[in-house]
Amino acid sequence: MKEATGELNMTLVTIIAIAAVLGFVTFFLPNLLNSVGDKWNNTEGTDCYVDQGTGQSCCRHPDGTTTCGKANSTTPAPTNP
Repeated sequence: MKEATGELNMTLVTIIAIAAVLGFVTFFLPNLLNSVGDKWNNTEGTDCYVDQGTGQSCCRHPDGTTTCGKANSTTPAPTNP
């Protein structure tokens, strides 16, 4: 009888754990997908390259600005060689 009770307890723990994971995913997945989609759409129209002088990755944006390395640093777009 004790063995059957232990198996029942483990079954309940497993069911509760699965329900918790499903609840977490159900709650956060739509926001996560929207966030990734928004960030993906914001990168459209950019031209990214590696600056040969500094070795940093840079992205030229449609508004004429270029970001290199850090996301918040903005420098004027270089001319094409």
